[in-house]
Amino acid sequence: MAKLNIVLYEPEIPQNTGNIARLCACTGASLYLVGKLGFALTDKYTKRAGLDYWDSVDLHRVNSMEDLFNEFPDGRFFYLTTKTNRRYTDIEFKENDFIVFGPESRGLPQEYVTSDTALTIPMKEGQRSLNLSNSVAIVVYELIRQLGL
Repeated sequence: MAKLNIVLYEPEIPQNTGNIARLCACTGASLYLVGKLGFALTDKYTKRAGLDYWDSVDLHRVNSMEDLFNEFPDGRFFYLTTKTNRRYTDIEFKENDFIVFGPESRGLPQEYVTSDTALTIPMKEGQRSLNLSNSVAIVVYELIRQLGL
C-alpha cells in the first residue's frame, strides 16, 4: 500500500488532532505532529476524539519542520493554505508525499504559503477557512483516489 504522510504543524485543538489521528488509523496514513502542540497528547479531548484508534496510528513527534526536512531530504512537501489559488486537485500526488497543515488559528508560516507547492481547497469567497480535520480528510481521500488505494 502507498504511504500517505499527514503533517500537522503546531496543531492547537485537541479534538481536531484526535479526529485526524482516527482518519490516519483508518486510511493507513502516517501522522507527524511538528513543533509546539496546543495541548498534551494525553488530553481527554484528544483521546476521546481518537477513540480507541490511537494504537493503530503510525504517529511521529517531530521538534521542527527543519528536523522533518532533514529526516526526509528527498520528500515532496505540499502546504495547505487559503493564501493561494492553486487547488489541491491540480497536483499529481505520489507515494510518500507529505501534506502539511498549519495551526487552526493562524495557518502555516509565510515561507510555506508562498512556496510553489502551496495548495488550497476551494471555498466560497469571503469565508475564512474550513475545519482542520475536514480539510485533512478532503485531501487524504484525494490522494487515495489518485493513488488507487
